[in-house]
Amino acid sequence: MTTERFWVIGGDYTDTEFRSLRSAQPTVAGPFESRDDAQQTWKALSSEHSSLATTRFSIAAEQIRQ
Repeated sequence: MTTERFWVIGGDYTDTEFRSLRSAQPTVAGPFESRDDAQQTWKALSSEHSSLATTRFSIAAEQIRQ
């Protein structure tokens, strides 16, 4: 059986190509048991940083085999 957990990851990047973060550590939130919960956090983080063109957050899914 496989289940999923979700994480919100991202931060402030050096440019709008989003290849490397300004700091060595990304912002990580989670794990979340549902995509909806992760999406609420993603929306809040994205909204807080909406004025910064070099900040991006994404939702990542982790497959867990049980």
